[in-house]
Amino acid sequence: MSTTLEPAADAADAPFDPGRQAERTSLAWRRTSLALAAGALVAMRILPHYWGSWGLVTAGAGILAAAAILAMAVRRYQSHRRGLTGQPAVSDLPGSAPLALLAAAGMAAGICALLLVITA
Repeated sequence: MSTTLEPAADAADAPFDPGRQAERTSLAWRRTSLALAAGALVAMRILPHYWGSWGLVTAGAGILAAAAILAMAVRRYQSHRRGLTGQPAVSDLPGSAPLALLAAAGMAAGICALLLVITA
C-alpha cells in the first residue's frame, strides 16, 4: 500500500489558511489601537493638570490616532478576507500607513513624556 503526498485537486483551489492569519493580524492591530486609546485617556486625565488645554489637545490627538488605526485595520481585514474567499478585494489599501501612524504616535507620546518630565 503506497501513500501519496499530493493534495486533492479541489484542495489546490481553496486558500491554505482561510482567514486565520488575517484575523490574528486584525486582532493585534485592534489591541494596539485599544492600548493607544487607553494611554490617551490616561494622558487626558494627567496632562491638563500640567499643560492646561494643550494636554487635552495632545490626548485628543492620541484618541484620533487610535481611531484611525482601528479603521485602517478593519478595512485591511475586510479586504484580505474578501481576497481569501475569492471575492474582489478592496483596492487602495492603506499599505504601511497604520504602522507609520503608530510610530508617529509613539514618538509623540515619548516627546510628550520627556517634556512632562523636564517641565514638571
